[in-house]
Amino acid sequence: MATTKTTTKKTKSDSTEFAVIETGGKQYKVAVGDVLKIEKLDGEFALGDKIVFDKVLLVDNGIDTTIGSPYITSAKVESLFQKHGRGKTVKVVKYKQKSRYIKRNGHRQPFIEVKISAIK
Repeated sequence: MATTKTTTKKTKSDSTEFAVIETGGKQYKVAVGDVLKIEKLDGEFALGDKIVFDKVLLVDNGIDTTIGSPYITSAKVESLFQKHGRGKTVKVVKYKQKSRYIKRNGHRQPFIEVKISAIK
């Protein structure tokens, strides 16, 4: 039986241009056409809304590489909102032996799914 590994990216583009952005306390390598799940952002979004990420750490267009310190001030990554949801349930169990103590909780992390439309 084969096991599957879950990743944050769903599709991968063939473009040579990519950027590294920071959002939700994590860093993502993105290219135009990528679809990825990220931590939920503040605010209400409708299908097709534009979301701009301005915390760009690195941009590579195949010829030049620009590295920020810590961010590139003139660079932006534009994306389109696709959907929001909640991930799979993660079981949280606290147990102490010999003291009859056990607590069970579940957690579903909220996320939004975006499609990268432009790197500027």
